[in-house]
Amino acid sequence: MTAVVTGGGGFLGGAVVRLLRRRGRAVRSFTRTAYPWLDELGVEQSLGDLSDPAAVERAVAGAGVVFHVAAKAGVWGRRADYVATNVTGTENVLAACKKHGVRKLVYTSTPSVVHGGGDLEGADESAPYPKHFEADYPETKAVAEKAVLAADGPELATVALRPHLIYGPGDPHLIPRVLERARAGKLRRVGTRPVKVDVTYIDNAADAHLLAADRLDIGSPAAGKPYFISDGRPVDLWEFINAVLAEAGLPPVARAVSAWKARLAGRVLETAHRWLWLPGEPAMTRFVAGQLAASHWYDISAARRDLGYDPKVSTDEGLRRLGEALRGGGKV
Repeated sequence: MTAVVTGGGGFLGGAVVRLLRRRGRAVRSFTRTAYPWLDELGVEQSLGDLSDPAAVERAVAGAGVVFHVAAKAGVWGRRADYVATNVTGTENVLAACKKHGVRKLVYTSTPSVVHGGGDLEGADESAPYPKHFEADYPETKAVAEKAVLAADGPELATVALRPHLIYGPGDPHLIPRVLERARAGKLRRVGTRPVKVDVTYIDNAADAHLLAADRLDIGSPAAGKPYFISDGRPVDLWEFINAVLAEAGLPPVARAVSAWKARLAGRVLETAHRWLWLPGEPAMTRFVAGQLAASHWYDISAARRDLGYDPKVSTDEGLRRLGEALRGGGKV
């Protein structure tokens, strides 16, 4: 049966689509706009917005499995937009799955749903949701994840994957943002102590989604559970960033700002943007300051055990492939 991928034209969604097509699967992508390269892959395109229940129903009809990858990401924007896409959109996907008898739903979540600030080192899936979030993205993703896991039952099997800091060729978010700031001379290290984080190469993240779909079924060990996904070993955040800069032919980060100053700057800039209706997003937010100043890496033993997940691409190899893309002049 058809595999439906919401956000099939995006970075991760596109990687999932390509992997499915390599398997010979029939794929339908649900996005707001059409992508010519999806046509070239033989992917059916269904257009619409996640907040539109009728559009979501049309996209999901006839699916055997749904990969709900689409989301409003980022650290700044109208709260209403985050709720409409991440919460209401996910509710619409769940309703459509139940209406059309879809058996499996693989949901793309984020480790940010359990990171309320401070260090999280080697945390597993027992880590609780925090009582307070400092950005709308992790808060709305947490609400959506809870809904997905609660929907697991005798007619629909659900699972939530939490890939951390996805990078690689074609990345439109993480790497371009780092390089843009570095080239503008605005990239600063936050804090001075060593900080370890997980990263996930794009191919590993996509592979995890298909493995989850393979292992997922009603009543299976994976049903109704979340799983952390990564390259399998944490990296020093600033060593990783400097390695990315080196691949792009840029010097390492040379200047730093204390964690408390970064957090204060985030609070001031967020307030200014809200009250003065400033365009764009703040140069720093409290959420970003907290992410850059704290360790956050996770135990992926559960994904190895229940999903058969074993990251095939090491971080060193992922950086090498990223470097080739950067030097080749193509999309990051």
